Amino acid sequence: MNMEQMDNEQFSLLSQIKYPSDLRQLKVEELPEVCRELREDIIKEVSVNPGHFASSLGAVEITVALHYVFDTPKDRIVWDVGHQAYGHKILTGRRDSFCTNRKMGGIKPFPSPDESEYDTFTCGHASNSISAALGMAVAAKENHVIAVIGDGAMSGGLAFEGLNNVSSSDNNLLIVLNDNDMSIDRAVGGMEKYLLNLDTNETYNRLRFKASRWLNAHGLMNDDRRKGILRLNNALKSVISHQQNIFEGMNIRYFGPFDGHNVVELVRIMRQLKNMSGPKLLHLHTTKGKGYEPAEKHATVWHAPGKFDPETGERQHEDTSHLPPRYQDVFGETLLEIEQQNPRIVGVTPAMPTGCSLNIMMKAMPKRTFDVGIAEGHAVTFSGGMAKDGLQPFCNIYSAFAQRAYDNIIHDVAIQRLPVVFCFDRAGLVGEDGPTHHGAFDMAALRPIPHLTIASPMDERELRRLMYTAQLPDKGPFVIRYPRGRGVCQDWRCPLEEIAVGTGRRLQEGTDIAILSIGPVGNNVTAAIQSLASQPSSLAQSPSIAHYDMRFLKPIDEDILEEVARKFKRIITIEDGVRTGGMGSAVLEWMNDHGYNPQIVRLGLPDNFVEHGTVAQLQHLVGIDVEGIVEVIRGMWNEECGMRNVECGMRNEL
Repeated sequence: MNMEQMDNEQFSLLSQIKYPSDLRQLKVEELPEVCRELREDIIKEVSVNPGHFASSLGAVEITVALHYVFDTPKDRIVWDVGHQAYGHKILTGRRDSFCTNRKMGGIKPFPSPDESEYDTFTCGHASNSISAALGMAVAAKENHVIAVIGDGAMSGGLAFEGLNNVSSSDNNLLIVLNDNDMSIDRAVGGMEKYLLNLDTNETYNRLRFKASRWLNAHGLMNDDRRKGILRLNNALKSVISHQQNIFEGMNIRYFGPFDGHNVVELVRIMRQLKNMSGPKLLHLHTTKGKGYEPAEKHATVWHAPGKFDPETGERQHEDTSHLPPRYQDVFGETLLEIEQQNPRIVGVTPAMPTGCSLNIMMKAMPKRTFDVGIAEGHAVTFSGGMAKDGLQPFCNIYSAFAQRAYDNIIHDVAIQRLPVVFCFDRAGLVGEDGPTHHGAFDMAALRPIPHLTIASPMDERELRRLMYTAQLPDKGPFVIRYPRGRGVCQDWRCPLEEIAVGTGRRLQEGTDIAILSIGPVGNNVTAAIQSLASQPSSLAQSPSIAHYDMRFLKPIDEDILEEVARKFKRIITIEDGVRTGGMGSAVLEWMNDHGYNPQIVRLGLPDNFVEHGTVAQLQHLVGIDVEGIVEVIRGMWNEECGMRNVECGMRNEL
């Protein structure tokens, strides 16, 4: 039996579905089997090609029902965070290529309009679906538009801004609230508690559906009378239930909560809601990791579990005892260590305590740690408020997600010089999650902001020292950026010592070329210099290379820049961030302002969005790996030697 025959036997219905139009040819009674097969297909693929797992399992029935009821891609589904969209990809022409998901050159990690007409909007981060879908609903009134948002994403401020506008605009938007009481870690905050407690009587729902259909059939839900009827309905329900539904309080018709795993019932409900006028919210209860017991029991662990045995649920754990720790774990352990010395320290994160290892401190000192939900701007301003009244917040946000808090960093921290320590995890290239998650812009974006100190450690020991320095008195707002993944120091528990702000360090003497690096990419420079020294050279003389770890982007070490400017005609800068406006730009500006004109080659991320792949692949692609650095050094040195040969020839002629 060949692979195609095996697939047809194991996935008898799914193998017939290439696009949603094929799905819509099936009988409603066949959809539970489609869901079972779709779930099995996701388990099979993700077990060998790691990705986001539990979220997509929980959204299978919602996905199937949406594509069955609505005429996609003409009708528009806007996903909020692509974690839940693997089933959507498989049903929309990408099943055969799903094995390339998150691989370099393969299908993208999150829905993208560049990849498929079924992907209506980029959704690498949370809370944007309602606003985007509302814009589509206003622009294309003849099409149905559906926003699918999770309960965790509903805690984001942008979601509330969208809801407010939905309630005041003329639209027929359907919002599907996928409520599993999870984001990555268990969801927190008032909205999550509200959704947990929100209950609607089943009899009431049935009567409401019948009433809605009758009113709609008699044309009473398509004009101004609809608003009056809706207000009356909301008032009566508030009296009966002794509570006001927040959505209906905003004049958004609310339906639910319903079982989000009963696909036949979902189809019935969505068909009834499909042509109702005005904005509607369908509240569905789901289980993250549904259909795979290990993921249901431990949804946080199975959010992105890596490779695993689909039969036993045993995850393939690499033996990491001989490896350096992850930067995030060094952050978590160090924060707990300095917090025990400084009672003013508190920890803040927007929904990522496990992802950034703040859970270490959360377990030991729960009253001094705060998970504020998916709300980066609030995390910053909340930290600013605590700092204003004497606390020392360490606010940990993934670099790419911190972009949403740019205004808050300026207005609520920097202007007031408040002593908030921003720890930007996942800075630089992050790998398989792609352009929505690369921490590419933090240095360039933050460098113009007055009063900020911006630093990046080359290794884990430097991270510890910078964290210790940042919480000392009178340091003001302090940014520390560090990458995803492991460092280079096995013995990382160094003494906690202050680093003078704005000082770098010379790691290697040299006379021909100076390399200025910032952050862990400096380790690539060290390896490149060692590689050149160990390789035979066709040139008469190998270059003597000096290497400086700048450590601070702002204030930049002007003593080092003065030394380099006086000693070197050729300079290379390297950073794991965009070249435009980053450290290389800072060096160029300083040289120009002080009357120096060396040749400067800037290495960093280009002026385009870098796609997905492993970190090693992407560093090679943009030329900041060891090979790329060696190539630039050789090119610069060949040019230098060529100029020397020309000069020698001219002397001989004379």
